[in-house]
Amino acid sequence: MPGSMPEFRPPYVPPLGIQYPENPGAHVKSLRIYDGRDLLIAGAKEIDLVMDENYPFWDRSPAFKFKNMLIYLGIFSLVFILSPLRFGLKIEGRPILRKYRDILKNGAMTASNHVHRWDLLFVLQAVRFRRLFLPVWYRNLETAGRGLIRSIGGIPIPSQSHLMPAFMRALQDLHSAKKWIHVYPESSNWLYYQPIRPFKKGVFTIAWDNNIPVLPLAISWRPAKGIFKLFKKNFPLVTVRIGEPVMPDKTRSRREAVQILRKQTHAKIVELAGIRDNPWPAEGD
Repeated sequence: MPGSMPEFRPPYVPPLGIQYPENPGAHVKSLRIYDGRDLLIAGAKEIDLVMDENYPFWDRSPAFKFKNMLIYLGIFSLVFILSPLRFGLKIEGRPILRKYRDILKNGAMTASNHVHRWDLLFVLQAVRFRRLFLPVWYRNLETAGRGLIRSIGGIPIPSQSHLMPAFMRALQDLHSAKKWIHVYPESSNWLYYQPIRPFKKGVFTIAWDNNIPVLPLAISWRPAKGIFKLFKKNFPLVTVRIGEPVMPDKTRSRREAVQILRKQTHAKIVELAGIRDNPWPAEGD
């Protein structure tokens, strides 16, 4: 009928039969799918990461800058070509970046669900030719992939409370330098998970403290069709949707504004993912 609302279609859930932990914030190394295979999330521990007050959370050394430049050169020139071919990557909402360029020109915090080993590459392709620095679970820098994670912009979140001021200063310095920061408010990677899990408030405290606009992105799935069925089998194709930025409310108290910012960002990512009746609340701590 003319003027009627379009029929709601629930988001595609990959039929992989994955059993996820009961705790939505749990860190896992691998997830077993329907055919008994394990999908690797994190590598095995190889070293103990040693951090102290002099640890370079934001490494500004010439060696790091060179490695960072080489990695992003490879991402911008090669990965951006391969991702649509390998994962069927589709980006929606990119005009928002132009619409809000004045708000985003001094740096931003991108926030997304964490559902794929390479989802940072999907986010990078969505925001186009911007380098991202990202807080990461410190144990990720104790695996064989630590060099790549660190060189791409990974900043370990310290487990010792006395190191948090140095960590927070590094993020403040990054924003002062108009760098972009990417966060995973769910805190852990659950491969191919569809609902949006609860968000930790710490990343929104960072956004409020530094008055950083939060740009929400949702990673969702599409069934493999056409030529992708030949090599994707039951694994889905990737869609990334960009939402309008959310600004911290500096007129409210820090505690109240952080809670509001978390709730607004969570709601936007749920909406971008096409989810109704999301089973998890916004609050994750």
